[in-house]
Amino acid sequence: MTISRADERYLRQSQFDPIGTEGQARIENARVAVLGCGALGSVAAELLARAGVGMIRLIDRDLVEWSNLQRQSLYTEVDAETAAAKAEAAASHLRAINSSIEIDERVVDITSNNIASNLENVDIVIDATDNFSARLLLNDWSIQTGTPWVHGGCIGAGGQVRLFDGGTPCFRCLLPQPPLPGETATCDTAGVIGPATHLIASLQACEAIKWISGNRFDVRDEVLSVDLWHNQIRTIRLTPAENCRACVGQEFDFLNASSAEESSAETLCGRDAVQIAGAGVAVDLGRMARAWESVGEVKMSRFFVRLSLPEQRVLTLFRDGRAVISGVRDIPHARSLFDRYVGS
Repeated sequence: MTISRADERYLRQSQFDPIGTEGQARIENARVAVLGCGALGSVAAELLARAGVGMIRLIDRDLVEWSNLQRQSLYTEVDAETAAAKAEAAASHLRAINSSIEIDERVVDITSNNIASNLENVDIVIDATDNFSARLLLNDWSIQTGTPWVHGGCIGAGGQVRLFDGGTPCFRCLLPQPPLPGETATCDTAGVIGPATHLIASLQACEAIKWISGNRFDVRDEVLSVDLWHNQIRTIRLTPAENCRACVGQEFDFLNASSAEESSAETLCGRDAVQIAGAGVAVDLGRMARAWESVGEVKMSRFFVRLSLPEQRVLTLFRDGRAVISGVRDIPHARSLFDRYVGS
C-alpha cells in the first residue's frame, strides 16, 4: 500500500493511540491563536505547525532582537539583524516548515478594544504573553466567549502551565490582580534559560493538542509547576475563589478597561526600550517615512516604519499607532521623542 506524502507527514502522530486518524483530522481542522511569538509562542507555534493544526494565528507586537536567539529557536541571525517583526518572521519560517496549513500573522498589541477581533473564530489560544495584565485580559475574554486558553509562564529555569476552559476556576482565581512593580521576578532581574522555555512551550502545545484532538478528559486540571535547575515538579490544585470577580461575579474589569487606561507607556521586558500605546487609529506609514527622510535613516515594511536617531536610539512606529522607542528606559524621555517625531 502506498502512503501519500500528506498521510506520511503525520503518520507517527496518528499512530499514537489517543490521537489516531480521527484525532488527526480534528487537529487539521482546528484553529489556534498564539498570543505572543517570543520564547514560549515561537516554540509552541512550531510544534503546532508540525502537528498539522489547520490554521495558526500569530499575534505579536514586538521585533526580533539578538538577545532573543538564545532561546527563541524559530528565529535566525538574519531576523535579528533586520529587527524583523516577530509575527512576520515566525510566519515565514512556519510556512517553510509546513506549506499545507494556513498561517495568519498579525503585528498588533492586544488591548480590550481589539482582542475580540483578533481572537475571533479560534478554537483555543496559547498564552505566550509577557505580562500579567494581558493574561487577565485574555482570561476575561475567555470567560465571556467560552473559549479555552493555555496559560504558560517562565522565568529563570522554571515555569508553570494550565489550560483554562472558559469556565471556573479561572486564572483570576489564581491571580486576582496583577502584581505590583517589584513583587515578582522578571526576565530583566532573573534571566531565563532556553531548556525551560522549550519545556513550558512543549507542555502548552501538548495540552492544546489534547483539547483539539478530542482528548479533553486527559487535560490536566491542576497547575503544573516545573523547576529544571532544582529538579522539582509539583502540582497546584486550583479551586474556584468564592469572590472571584471574573468567573463567579462575571465582572470583566480588564476587558471593560477604558481607552484612557490603556493609552499608557511601559518599559519592555529584557530590553532598553519603551512602548507607547497607540490610539488604535491606522497610521499612513508611507507618509511618515517621507516625513522622516530628512531626520535620519528610515526603513519601512508593510507593518512598521523605523527611524534611526542619534545616540543609538531607534523609533519604530507600527500601523496601529503604537511605537517602540529603543535605546531608552526613561518613559518621559520616550514620550518626548514620540511627541517630537510622531506627534501627540
